[in-house]
Amino acid sequence: MLKQFLNLKLSQKLSPQQIQLMKLIQLPTQAFEQRLLEEMNENPALEAGKEEDEYEKDEFENEDYDDYDDSESDRIEAEDINIDEYLSNDETPDYKTQANNYSDDDEDRETPFAAPVSFHQDLINQLNTFILNDEEREIAEFLVGSIDDMGYIRRSVPDMVDDMAFTQGIYTDEKMVEKMLQVIHELEPSGVGARDLQECLLLQLKHKTPTEYVELATDIIENQFDAFTKKHYDKLLQKYNVSNEQLKKAIHEIEKLNPKPGGSFTGNNKVTENVVPDFAIRIVDGELELTLNGRNAPSLHVSKDYQEMMQTYKDSRDKSAQQKDAVQFIKQKLDSAKWFIDAIRQRQETLFVTMNAIMHYQEEYFLDGDETKLKPMILKDIADMVGLDISTISRVANSKYVETPYGTKLIKEFFSEAMKNDQGEDVSTLEIKKILQNTIEEEDKKKPLPDDQLAEILKEKGYPIARRTIAKYREQLDIPVARMRKKM
Repeated sequence: MLKQFLNLKLSQKLSPQQIQLMKLIQLPTQAFEQRLLEEMNENPALEAGKEEDEYEKDEFENEDYDDYDDSESDRIEAEDINIDEYLSNDETPDYKTQANNYSDDDEDRETPFAAPVSFHQDLINQLNTFILNDEEREIAEFLVGSIDDMGYIRRSVPDMVDDMAFTQGIYTDEKMVEKMLQVIHELEPSGVGARDLQECLLLQLKHKTPTEYVELATDIIENQFDAFTKKHYDKLLQKYNVSNEQLKKAIHEIEKLNPKPGGSFTGNNKVTENVVPDFAIRIVDGELELTLNGRNAPSLHVSKDYQEMMQTYKDSRDKSAQQKDAVQFIKQKLDSAKWFIDAIRQRQETLFVTMNAIMHYQEEYFLDGDETKLKPMILKDIADMVGLDISTISRVANSKYVETPYGTKLIKEFFSEAMKNDQGEDVSTLEIKKILQNTIEEEDKKKPLPDDQLAEILKEKGYPIARRTIAKYREQLDIPVARMRKKM
């Protein structure tokens, strides 16, 4: 039996301009500056700074240049307008598009710095201090290339032997690779090139000056690694027949080691983000004051030269086909410049009204910095206040930072779901997490509190939440289980 159904679907498609605006809103300050520079390099009709002459009436703005006459009768000879002169402006030198768009009172100045040597290049440079033949150097450099950003080689020796043969044409054996690994293990930072955490710690201990406690720590990592990672200190005391103080000092030697030797390298390939606050909140005479970073509000204008070219063409009685092609290029650049300037204004307004609403919603917190005063707040709360889409609020919250009297914060950290306390009142999950964190910080580290006991303590404090919720919040706070928090 054949059935027919009528399915009505309402869909909304964003225009390319709307999509571009959403992307601009999402960009934090530094990325926005880069996007601005790219746009100015691509569009010579867009210029930085304020126009030299202020006109009471912008004649170009009021002209409808979309409707220029295409008729054959409007043609004039190409030499009446020098096409080459303005087409060459597409290659505007960089110095003409660079300007200081920061406000005079902008405190965030960036200091130029030398490009750092990458982590892997530093290791290669160190290899140059070793006397190696061509075969050994090729293998050693391949091994350096196999080290991840944390400083580990997480591949088996047989796999690397096969990979070198198939991809590099380097034919060797496992014995030679093991020999070159010993060379890699002599490089700095100590522990680099290890296959696992145990080997990483052992390499670092073997580079330390031998003492009673270093030797005990080495033995523990080499022969009792499982007991150490599980913090079975009673077993270690019994195994080595040492005092509690001796074991404590040996454990302290291990805790001083770096489990991620590559991660601490300042020239690591992994870019360390230099956070530039997009907003600043200050308390002035007991009132909150919000400012948008001046670097988000550059002074831009449409090129006067390009406007004059368009006007010259419009004033011409005749238009040649060559001139029409050229003027189409100018028109496209002018349209793009005007749209971009308008989009930046919209971006500024969107950022400011969104952060302003968040600031007033969380006024109690911003006035004294007490995280337990953060109110439950979801994206819809702010979207309803400012009349914008939830997706727009999300773009602002997920990528922007605000400088407060209590430190620079990622805006999305102020959002949280609501939970009921024992009085039936809505409280923020952020408030509960803060109380959980404080409870764990105050616990006896010799007898850390398991999750079920933490749940009981929070219940006594007026927050009846389940043990599994405690576990979830603890993981979100990057706090290990009770057994791993135990100290000697």
